[in-house]
Amino acid sequence: MAEEPKSTPDPAAEAPKKKSSALLIIVGALVVLLGGAGAAWYFLHHSKPAEAASVEKTPEFVVHLDTFTVNLADPEESHFLRISMDLGLGHPPKDAGEKGAGDFPTARARDAILSVLAVGKADVLMTPEGKAQLKHDLIQALQESVPDSDVRAVYFTEFLVQR
Repeated sequence: MAEEPKSTPDPAAEAPKKKSSALLIIVGALVVLLGGAGAAWYFLHHSKPAEAASVEKTPEFVVHLDTFTVNLADPEESHFLRISMDLGLGHPPKDAGEKGAGDFPTARARDAILSVLAVGKADVLMTPEGKAQLKHDLIQALQESVPDSDVRAVYFTEFLVQR
């Protein structure tokens, strides 16, 4: 019997195998790098609120204020705001009973609140961002006007913009 001639390996046939294995290694490396970058982003961005919450002072006591009705600063039309709110305090008002406001300086607090509310505009106050900014402005004004009361939060219990 005649021996079959041995075939020599075809270089063109081995080239696709080498290219596909190199491509597979590159794709694998990219997946690992992107996965690591995604995990790092997730942990960096989700750990910040936890740190901020631990540093942020939480209110321990609440003082209820009567309803405010104020004309807004809209030059083209007459709009008004009716709002009720509670203030979150860091410590109880001096000589506070179980349900009383004690020596909370209500007049100074209401004056500071009215000065912030009166410069508001209806279009801005109707947005969630506008309400959040109003809370921030109220807290800042109360901390400046009534620093001994340690106002930490404002809770809207009624919020009506009449247009």
